[in-house]
Amino acid sequence: MLFHDTFFLFLFLPLVYGLYFILNQKLKIWFLIFSGFIFYAAWNIKLSPLILISILVNYFFSKSIIESLDKERKKIILIFSIFFNISYLGVFKYADFFISNFNFLTGSNISLLNLPFPLALSFVTFQTIAFVNDCYENNIKNFNLKRYSIFIIFFPQLIAGPIVKFNDMIAQFESKTNSFVNFKNIIIGLIILSIGIIKKVFIADNLSILSDQTFSLSENINFLNAWIGTLSFTFQIYFDFSGYIDMATGIALLFNINLPINFNSPYKATGIIDFWQRWHITLTNFLTSYIYTPIMRSFKDLSFLKSMIATMIVFLIAGLWHGPSWLFVIFGALHGVGLVINHIYRRYINFSLNSFISKTITFLYVNFTFVFFRSENIDTATFILKKMFMPDFVNILTNFESNITYSSLIIIIISFIICFLLKNTDWLITKLKLSRILD
Repeated sequence: MLFHDTFFLFLFLPLVYGLYFILNQKLKIWFLIFSGFIFYAAWNIKLSPLILISILVNYFFSKSIIESLDKERKKIILIFSIFFNISYLGVFKYADFFISNFNFLTGSNISLLNLPFPLALSFVTFQTIAFVNDCYENNIKNFNLKRYSIFIIFFPQLIAGPIVKFNDMIAQFESKTNSFVNFKNIIIGLIILSIGIIKKVFIADNLSILSDQTFSLSENINFLNAWIGTLSFTFQIYFDFSGYIDMATGIALLFNINLPINFNSPYKATGIIDFWQRWHITLTNFLTSYIYTPIMRSFKDLSFLKSMIATMIVFLIAGLWHGPSWLFVIFGALHGVGLVINHIYRRYINFSLNSFISKTITFLYVNFTFVFFRSENIDTATFILKKMFMPDFVNILTNFESNITYSSLIIIIISFIICFLLKNTDWLITKLKLSRILD
């Protein structure tokens, strides 16, 4: 079940919403937990026990950490819980990746497991690791199974995030004002939900047609096809992902829940540092807090070089987190390199580029990295990049109309206008909340 499915929009969501606001306060959260499980099970009912196992096991770990008075024992439980969650994710997402690489290196012929990948397990894993760390740091208060369950399985942010913090969410779920219908939140929520649907269905899905043509027919493409296809994917992944976040934000607002900002016009970034402060913001915060910072703490003496090494490690992990493929690792490595170069530039070069030039360089570099993110194999990626940077001008001029369609130009232009000239969704939410018209 996806947010833009007619079943979800016209049956599941209205039914859950209607029942939620007529139920007794004590039953509301349990009802949302039950609804989240139904939403999860609708994806693949055979895999639905996995989310229950994750919740129960991690509840036990977290409770043990909180109740333990021995600091060394707390640390052991924390390490074991992190190992469990990474292993849990690894079995389903990375088992075949490791088996195929082992076979390649050793000449073995171990059969692949071909396990299905459960819905949302990557986001649940990161959110859970953040939670058990917060338990270890004594940042979690008023903890019980009900609160932990709704924190994990609240269906609007279950599929693609954002990665949320326990204390921020529970305070909203248990707020007295959350018990009543808020007509202003309904209007804003439906507007943001609609924007998300438009992004996903009308923009991202149409861009995917163009990008699929390029990446599936890579041997027959030319300079123009390569650029149209790669730009299409760069915009597609933004509108797809930010569209889901908008839908999640809008649906959560219907229940008077405010989700954190996750995208802040990332293609307007003036550098790769700025890009990752705008793109998937909650993931960046997680990487900084729970991977980068512990790595830096492990060094005896801090230095700029060590911080750059930590940055590279973090983005190699981030690349692999996106998917079980060396192409994702390359994607992560390229962003790590981009960040290192950006930090070196800021630290040692006393020269500021024009904002337009900075944005253009950053966007083109991001577009370059997404070629590896989208390609099926390294040969496809290198061939497309070769076509992008080695144009055949004679062919372009003589076969212009056969190389490019006006519909593809229109959707690319629309994407540019939305991403570079218009305000983002979070700006709109702020304006609507301050608007007296909706009061």
